[in-house]
Amino acid sequence: MYENKTTLVLFLFFCDNFTKNQLILKNMQLVFASNNPNKINEIQHLLPDSIKILSLSDIGCEEEIPETSNTIEGNAIQKANYITQNYGYDCFADDTGLEVEALNGEPGVYSARYAGEQRNSDDNMNKLLTNLHHHSNRKAQFKTVIALNLGSKQHLFTGIAKGEITFDKKGIKGFGYDPIFKPEGFSDTFAQLSVEQKGAISHRGKAVRLLIHFLKK
Repeated sequence: MYENKTTLVLFLFFCDNFTKNQLILKNMQLVFASNNPNKINEIQHLLPDSIKILSLSDIGCEEEIPETSNTIEGNAIQKANYITQNYGYDCFADDTGLEVEALNGEPGVYSARYAGEQRNSDDNMNKLLTNLHHHSNRKAQFKTVIALNLGSKQHLFTGIAKGEITFDKKGIKGFGYDPIFKPEGFSDTFAQLSVEQKGAISHRGKAVRLLIHFLKK
């Protein structure tokens, strides 16, 4: 058994006459560049039991990681690179934005702080509903990009969930804009769905499944 503490913590078992294709991943601890408990819990729920998430707090990172890119992809990359460069870990980071068609893609990369630096979900939703008040086109999509730094290479995984913005907040589950986002094919908002239902169709769920598929190769 081999343990690499400076990057992803991997527990690997080797068969006789080892070849690359005979490498079997048995257990893994991944650093997720976030201290958002909602994100951590949601992603941990999507991952198999053999993969355990370590938060920023778990590795002693308490500072605010810069998110200054003007794209969702750029922010995910910036966060992953910050941890790799400053803490020596391989890791993955995600960034998510809500893109509303009638508002030319707003709030997009500014979704978390759409109504100000206080990053309050109710304030953000209220501002979005106000800005959409006179629009009949309610089409929107959530977009998540995961940046994985593994060894000397970086890999990106993208998940998109299409839907529409409701006229009122509905539901108490989830977080962020979930109470006003109704995914395609559903009469309920994300905030009205169970964790299992949301995970099966959500932007983050799709991106995480791509990540898992890659790690299992």
